[in-house]
Amino acid sequence: MAQKFFSKEDFVKNTQEQYHVEYTSQEIGEGSNLTVEKKNENGEYEVVQAQIHRHDGQIFIVWSEPFEGRLIFEK
Repeated sequence: MAQKFFSKEDFVKNTQEQYHVEYTSQEIGEGSNLTVEKKNENGEYEVVQAQIHRHDGQIFIVWSEPFEGRLIFEK
């Protein structure tokens, strides 16, 4: 399993007042199973059900506020 870490600073606010992190399909792969984990106050990761959108070769992880976390996927 491969993983990509992201920080609060990686999030961008969109027009729907939500935040997203963006990856390309080349980074993650087509049809990969994606798991989003959020780092909690103890420094441990917990699985969250974030919205994931794919559009024109881009993958967007959407959440209501920025957070520290990681994306786990099969490469």
